[in-house]
Amino acid sequence: MSLRVRLTRDAEADLDRLFDFVLERELARDGGDLTLPEQAIAALRAGIATLKTSPFTCRKAGQSPFLRELIIPFGRSGYVALFEIEDESNVAVVAVRHQLEDDYH
Repeated sequence: MSLRVRLTRDAEADLDRLFDFVLERELARDGGDLTLPEQAIAALRAGIATLKTSPFTCRKAGQSPFLRELIIPFGRSGYVALFEIEDESNVAVVAVRHQLEDDYH
């Protein structure tokens, strides 16, 4: 079984924001790794791709059994993707944040 996984506009905006954050941080560092932002996005996209086959293995994110969070490791911490299992064929990623952020934007 392979589900269709889509990112909402907000989730896409989160990926852009997270990319920009890593890029700015690396530009500010002496000897910063300018490949790191692309690596972070690749890790996020690879993690999100796992939802095609196993969305119910992720932890619940509220009262609904269909609203869940995916932990995506990267470096010393990682990211959290909030998603909703819409039906038997579709998953929507609604937000993405860094694990050290307080909440979703």
